[in-house]
Amino acid sequence: MRTLSFLLAGLLILAAFVLLARLFSANYPAAMTWATTIFVTLWFGIAAFNMWIGIDQAGYSFGEELPIFLLIFGVPAALSAFLRWKVL
Repeated sequence: MRTLSFLLAGLLILAAFVLLARLFSANYPAAMTWATTIFVTLWFGIAAFNMWIGIDQAGYSFGEELPIFLLIFGVPAALSAFLRWKVL
């Protein structure tokens, strides 16, 4: 359930960044590039912090947490790259 919550949070944060980039793109053409870069950096930090909590507090090993980290980070990051490349 926690993984699903993090995935949903990542997608909602991505939606906010895309919305802001669309609002600023009329005056600042590179807004989507900046939004994608900032989102991926921010989301990597959040996902890494979640992984650290899983290792430190929950007692999982690095090998057990790595696939969850890749899922939590990878899905929103890949979607942001796809949106930057194809849609926007």
